[in-house]
Amino acid sequence: MTAFWLGVIGFVLVLMSGGLMLGLAFLRRKSPPTFREIPAFRHLQDAIGRAVEDGSRLHVSLGRGGLISPQSASALAGLVGLRRLAALTSASDNPPIASAGDASLAMLSQETLRSVHLTSPVGTAFDPTGGRLTGLTPFSYAAGALPLVGDENVSASLLLGNFGPEAGLLTEAAERQGTFSLAASDSLPAQAILYASAQDPLIGEELFAVGAYLEAGPLHPASLIVQDLLRWLVVVVLLVGFVLKLAGVL
Repeated sequence: MTAFWLGVIGFVLVLMSGGLMLGLAFLRRKSPPTFREIPAFRHLQDAIGRAVEDGSRLHVSLGRGGLISPQSASALAGLVGLRRLAALTSASDNPPIASAGDASLAMLSQETLRSVHLTSPVGTAFDPTGGRLTGLTPFSYAAGALPLVGDENVSASLLLGNFGPEAGLLTEAAERQGTFSLAASDSLPAQAILYASAQDPLIGEELFAVGAYLEAGPLHPASLIVQDLLRWLVVVVLLVGFVLKLAGVL
């Protein structure tokens, strides 16, 4: 099969997935979605409540996934989580702070916080330093983010994005401060480290379910259903290919 036809198939799958998401989002408006229980998100809701009550703040670490890199999906998932967390804590005097290891991601985090601030009831001026570029290399990024955990009245740290082994430094800092930590990454080395060091790690594709579990919008639950449908499609294609191979057709 030529590269042209592979591209056509990929384009058709993208269009089909987009259409399914829009259709399911419209249908799910009439009935609330039901998800399996993930304790990390229940603990996160408790941490959000504590942050609003005691005037502390959340720290969202967005990783180093550039928007024009293969890791852009994890970066966008982190921004969705940042937007929703900023909205949920909009009544607090201390909005969340975000750290990033990519310049474009840091600018988008600032814009995300600004857009939420414009619709919040708090009358204070917007602080553009809420979204920060803490370093452009893995360990300089982690080193720049470490002071945020200890010096910014942070009560919960969330790692949502693309990380490497340096992620262990951030979860260790949260552990030393006695703060809640939730972590998810699309990187296998980071997942291994976070599973052992974060209080509530998310495994694999659970990173991309953050928007759905935080009720960020109808498209997010719909995207989870489309993911499941695409998995079944892959399974069916593999089984059909296996049968055709046994029959000598392929």
